[in-house]
Amino acid sequence: METKRIGLAIHGGAGTIERSKMTPEKEREYRAGLERALTAGCEILKRGGSSLDATEAAVRVLEDDPHFNAGKGSVFTSTGTNEMDASIMDGKTLKAGAVASVKHVKNPIGLARLVMEKSPHVMLDCAGAEAFAKENGIELVDEKYFFTQERWDALQKIKEAEKHGGVGGKKFFISEHDRHGTVGAVALDKSGNLAAATSTGGMANKLPGRIGDTPVIGAGTYANNQTCAVSCTGDGEFFIRAGAAHEVSTLMEYRGIKLQAAAQMALDGVKKLGGSGGLIAIDKNGAVALPFNTNGMYRGYVDPNGRFVIEIYR
Repeated sequence: METKRIGLAIHGGAGTIERSKMTPEKEREYRAGLERALTAGCEILKRGGSSLDATEAAVRVLEDDPHFNAGKGSVFTSTGTNEMDASIMDGKTLKAGAVASVKHVKNPIGLARLVMEKSPHVMLDCAGAEAFAKENGIELVDEKYFFTQERWDALQKIKEAEKHGGVGGKKFFISEHDRHGTVGAVALDKSGNLAAATSTGGMANKLPGRIGDTPVIGAGTYANNQTCAVSCTGDGEFFIRAGAAHEVSTLMEYRGIKLQAAAQMALDGVKKLGGSGGLIAIDKNGAVALPFNTNGMYRGYVDPNGRFVIEIYR
């Protein structure tokens, strides 16, 4: 079988700290987290491992890093709890697994993979997902594991803004960084298989039970060996309505549009509805696209020479 060059891209969310408020120390921490995730995924691909393993490993690293809104660094709901979503998709088989509103799962991406491989379902949520996790030996943690002061302070800031006339959405001035964020990875392995994985703590101050685009296959995550693998980040409601991740693949498959243009068109479709954010995508030849329409997006990829490229702003 013809082997192709490997490829990997990751994101840590399109809600970045405003450039004026980003200290050199903070920037180093974010870049180090992205580098660790790239390293984890890249090592697997270089050894001939699967794109599924690579994307899961990269996302796991970001879930464990409190700087990013997934796993350990998840934002708080309006009632002060943490509810996490994740999904993963195999471009070879079009199989997918997702979990939503889990509260005790240390690495939701691992549970999403398990739903794909060990259940007849695509998505499990809440208590059912956690019972499935327990049955299958997935690590569960106390809710206090997910507490970080920065995310708690962000919730208080939003609550305060609401008191002064802002109601939901963007009617009050809260930074993108405080409001949302997601992590994700897309990869191409030596066998030519694509995969995508995405994980999030959702939107700060969301209603308990709110589910965004991350666990919705075709909205926040999609992979198809014929076209591309995609992971999205941003205002989830709009990405769902636009079917953004699947839209990239559709534009490539049915209109013959190249990855970069297809990714931008899909994101423009989200913007037209009123949503902001970004996405990362990789095609079957290893080309990468990383468009966003926010002030920045934590992102990184491995270039054709194997060099890591890590960026935050434009």
